[in-house]
Amino acid sequence: MSSLGPGKPNRLAGEKSPYLLQHAHNPVDWYPWGEEAFARAREKNKPVFLSCGYATCHWCHVMARESFEDPGVAALLNERFVPVKVDREERPDVDMVYMAACQLISGSGGWPLSVFLTPEKAPFYAGTYFPPQNRWGRPGFAQVLQLLARNWSERREEIEKAGREVLHAIESRFLPAAPREPDPRLLDRAFAELAVHFDPVWGGFGPAPKFPAPQNLLFLLRYFRRNGEPKALAMVEKTLQAMYRGGIFDHIGFGFARYSTDERWLVPHFEKMLYGNALLAMAYLEAADATGNGGYGTAARRIFAYVLRDMTGPEGAFFAAVDADSEGEEGKFYLWTPGEVEEVLGREQAALFNRAFDINPQGNFEGRSIPNLIKSPAGLFGDGDPEQMENARAMLFAARGRRVPPGTDDKILTAWNGLMIAALALGARILGEEVYAFRASRAAGFLLERLRPDGRLLARYREGQAAHPAYLDDYAFLAWGLLELHQATGEEDYLRKAANLTRQMEDLFGDPEGGYYFTGRDAKDLPLRPREACDGAMPSGNAVALANLLRLEYLTGNRKFQEAARRHLPALMGEAAATPTVHTFFLCALDWATGQDRRKQKEEIGSEKSLAGRRRPGAARGGPEDSPPPAPRGVRHPGR
Repeated sequence: MSSLGPGKPNRLAGEKSPYLLQHAHNPVDWYPWGEEAFARAREKNKPVFLSCGYATCHWCHVMARESFEDPGVAALLNERFVPVKVDREERPDVDMVYMAACQLISGSGGWPLSVFLTPEKAPFYAGTYFPPQNRWGRPGFAQVLQLLARNWSERREEIEKAGREVLHAIESRFLPAAPREPDPRLLDRAFAELAVHFDPVWGGFGPAPKFPAPQNLLFLLRYFRRNGEPKALAMVEKTLQAMYRGGIFDHIGFGFARYSTDERWLVPHFEKMLYGNALLAMAYLEAADATGNGGYGTAARRIFAYVLRDMTGPEGAFFAAVDADSEGEEGKFYLWTPGEVEEVLGREQAALFNRAFDINPQGNFEGRSIPNLIKSPAGLFGDGDPEQMENARAMLFAARGRRVPPGTDDKILTAWNGLMIAALALGARILGEEVYAFRASRAAGFLLERLRPDGRLLARYREGQAAHPAYLDDYAFLAWGLLELHQATGEEDYLRKAANLTRQMEDLFGDPEGGYYFTGRDAKDLPLRPREACDGAMPSGNAVALANLLRLEYLTGNRKFQEAARRHLPALMGEAAATPTVHTFFLCALDWATGQDRRKQKEEIGSEKSLAGRRRPGAARGGPEDSPPPAPRGVRHPGR
């Protein structure tokens, strides 16, 4: 089949995913993931080209423009392959399996993920972004297609054997490690390793590109509470302050971008993700709770202000992400010149704002400036009169609103909503803001009503349609949110719903030998069943599930939760023992499980259920921004 005619919709036109709909008028004859595509591949003896990405991915947009919108490339794809397009946020299970294949085959991974499969779903070649022609040391996409099509025709048996071997290697990779008895010394080892990788100048861990990794900060805060280790708190504070002052935080409209491309947190990859903002809000909230420094509470409030304004649907649930690109350019919406600021604020006020936020004629990103406070000598929120700076920011925000905005991926993901529900409920307790509990409860009500039509939780909602059987993360993260809501409001119904979700999670995903699979036992359309215990951009679903069990054990006294936790803890300990710094959320649970005074923990967690018992002077009322940390206090929760 040649390329489709100009503007003619392909099979993706009937999908709900914004990412798939972005490709619905490509000349590529895309199939969504499903049996129809693989039946076609078997019928025509063709390999499958799997392209996996997401709606706000900059390099996904680039490859689409360069290759998938090109009639010549489309004709080659349609003639020699069965092309399949997957939204990795709707189908993280597909992405998990074939990203593992990409890492095994190519030694690296990323998006767009480009994998070539046999009709039996075995991967035999993989990469990420391919340019249209050979450049940057990467082979051109058309050249790759021609070579693989020829190899498939001439060496099919060899390719199929290689695909089966890759599948076997992936399956081996997903096997759990041997279980180990829980050992709190792993907490010390993880702290020491994080200290080695910590950047003492700019905060964060490791070289550029830098990811916020909030779960590392949550672990360090627990380590500080457990041992009174000042270096643990210092690493957290340095990182939180550096990130907030950098360009990764949107100083005009608030909210954090996904990661920084440089060591200083100045130049972000501009897309904003719901999960990242939820987890960062938790880190700032816990830092406010641990130190009494109201500046961290203000940072969390600004994250919530952004999410509730720009990433919340009319029925109260939260959208997935906001794009990096607008008008075809990465970051264009967020950049300023001194003249643009002066046009809005006038000369005198613009001079103050430009100096404070590093907006200069040379620019710091492609000739224009990302507002930041890196060079500002004052506290967490920069120099200048706070009221004057806020008035200026509000005027610039209004002016920016007249620009063409980046696109919003408005699908509602159960897992990511669970994280934001947990963050808002935590904010309600730590900041004493009841409105956050209300907004969290509204989102939880939406998920429980719309994404559980027959009792089995679903993963995605958009335009009236709920779809895709939920994954481990959906169950674990939503239960986490409900547990936080229970403690924010004191309402027992949230505790019951969290317990019921956790029971269903155990049935669908639990391994009798310990740990959890990522897909339910009712999943049918993958060649193997993936599992993952280490953290990625989000905490591991395995670790969050364990943390939930530990909290449920204490909150309900139900021995079945205790038994489940005791079964899973050694299995996950075995996973974490080799590489503790990529299992830091599990370490939060391990900290809880091996605490010295378990009875006191139980009493404290029970006494802090509601807003009324959680109003802290410094954090709740916005105390001094640069006050010294008080002595350790408060309760350690495994997931908080």
